[in-house]
Amino acid sequence: MTGFGKAEVLVNGIKIIVEIRSLNSKQLDISTLKIPMAYKEKEQDIRNKLSQNIQRGKVDFYINIEKEADTASAPTINRDVFKSYYEQIKSISAELNIPIENEPLIRTIVKLPEIFTSQVQSINDEELDALSNCVDLAISSLDDFRNQEGKITENDLLSKVEKIKELLIQVSPYEAERIETTRTRITENLNKLGNDVSKDMNRFEQELIYYMEKFDINEEKVRLTNHCKYFIDTLNESEPVGRKLGFITQEMGREINTLGSKANHLQIQKIVVQMKDELEKIKEQLLNVL
Repeated sequence: MTGFGKAEVLVNGIKIIVEIRSLNSKQLDISTLKIPMAYKEKEQDIRNKLSQNIQRGKVDFYINIEKEADTASAPTINRDVFKSYYEQIKSISAELNIPIENEPLIRTIVKLPEIFTSQVQSINDEELDALSNCVDLAISSLDDFRNQEGKITENDLLSKVEKIKELLIQVSPYEAERIETTRTRITENLNKLGNDVSKDMNRFEQELIYYMEKFDINEEKVRLTNHCKYFIDTLNESEPVGRKLGFITQEMGREINTLGSKANHLQIQKIVVQMKDELEKIKEQLLNVL
């Protein structure tokens, strides 16, 4: 959801510049909306445009105006206010016997509130239409930026899901090894008891079956494979899928955790750790998905 959009429109010697910046956020948050006073009446319309076109993200919105030299109107000094400030300062200076110099005093006065006034020019329909068009163009520019970033993010997500699927395949060679290791360990422990102790081979096989069932991870492998496929299918949908993908990654995480708890094998544990690492990277990237 990170993006930047900018548009410029020239109308009646006035250049309207609209900039939109967006950062990751679970909901739409128009955190900054800076609009020149002349366009304040259009603020609600602008908010509605942003809400309708930007579904999620922390948004900063700016409108700037640049006027040509012959159309720009210089601010005017408010003479009455200037005189009032001047007389008050002179009176206080005389009362407190503080000498004043005119030049520094003038520099001080012009910095005081309400010294300058500007003529507010009426905004015609042509300029308001240009403003609306400029906002639309900036939103379109933001969408283009997001689409480009989205394609990069999509490819990255796909590569990480494929990596999890590859890691899952690497688990298979160690499954049979676990059962054989368990059989050998139990047999060795029985042999250590000596020939004086009778051995019930039926019970031995029952115990072995118990361990095989306890270590069986086929169900988790099937479910994780299905979750990966569902993730990829969902990623290809045209509608916003960010939250949906987040739920799917939660299910993927459950299966990976169960694999780890049932592993009982060093190499499988290492593979599970790699899966978790890829899954965390996916979760981080999902912050950029609508």
